[in-house]
Amino acid sequence: MVAYQYSWFWNERFWLPPNVTWADLRNTDEVQYPQTTQLYVSVGYAVVLLIIRLIFERFIAGPIGQSLGIPGERKYAEPNAILEKVFTSITKNPDEKRLQGLAKQLDWSERQVQRWFRRRRNQDRPTLLQKFKEGSWRFTFYTLSFSYAVTILKDKPWLKDIKYCWYDFPDHPLTDDITYLYIVELGFYWSLIFSLFRDVKRKDFPEQVIHHVCTIALISFSWVDNLVRAGSLVFLLHDVSDIFLEAAKLLNYAKCQGLCDACFVVFAIVFFVSRLFIYPYWLVYSAATDSTVIAGTGMFPAYYVFNGLLLLLQCLHIFWGITIAKMAYKFVISGTAEKDDRSDVEENSDVDENGKINGLYQNGPTSNSTNHVH
Repeated sequence: MVAYQYSWFWNERFWLPPNVTWADLRNTDEVQYPQTTQLYVSVGYAVVLLIIRLIFERFIAGPIGQSLGIPGERKYAEPNAILEKVFTSITKNPDEKRLQGLAKQLDWSERQVQRWFRRRRNQDRPTLLQKFKEGSWRFTFYTLSFSYAVTILKDKPWLKDIKYCWYDFPDHPLTDDITYLYIVELGFYWSLIFSLFRDVKRKDFPEQVIHHVCTIALISFSWVDNLVRAGSLVFLLHDVSDIFLEAAKLLNYAKCQGLCDACFVVFAIVFFVSRLFIYPYWLVYSAATDSTVIAGTGMFPAYYVFNGLLLLLQCLHIFWGITIAKMAYKFVISGTAEKDDRSDVEENSDVDENGKINGLYQNGPTSNSTNHVH
């Protein structure tokens, strides 16, 4: 039964072009091809990356954040049975009428009641230092992965002419440098899945889950079908904008507003150019047209799944692009970068009574892109 299910799942008619078999992509002493078993190795890499991340955040990012004066503690709400009952049973955000009633009942000012609810809402949420450590890890990974991708792809023919992604497909021998890029990137996205419920949660949490699952599926499909040339270009186009997004966040936490604004502008430009122009009009277009003409790949189901995942990723790009456009509009109007509207984290002790935080204005319970915005 297991053997039958295995053969059914890896059916050549689904995964490979007509007249191509798994035997044609078998490794020899002279030529290496992607092997499905190598996908399992990426899970091990994910565990290793999580361990490296914990060490990095504790011994590198944490001390750097503390040296920059980024707060790692919160002010806790003082115990109050009446307010706690309202908070847990009725509402976490009392309206003006309820605030007045509670203030009168406790003989407090409305401002004191507001401050209590604000601190109570935030005491279980991540501190700025926690967010700084998380962002530092992503910034470091994206910078290293993009630098490595540029290093290994700069001499590859398909970077200069994307049609080389389809010439002689699927007979594309695999090199060690591309293997390392693929396995580490796949391991990284697995690690993001594993840490989703530990990391800072934002309003686009469902879209983040979809993005990570889509990315893992896209990487896996391109690996199995030996579409690694196109896949390597996806890595290149995505990691570059994430570098500037994470840098802008870190500068925001460090209260370097001028540099934060400049980095946000660069991020917005790079995002729109790479993900809303180059990606759809160069990579996705070539995968949908050049591939069928040059390689005749439009005849097997996995090819259509691969293209569908590329399009799904583009839909997420459009979703985040709209968010970035709104932030850019506010930037032009106000002259300073607005907070990332995706976050559900509300600042507490850093917010004054007018709702101003580190030079950024609070529009409700938001703070903090991607990447990663994504």
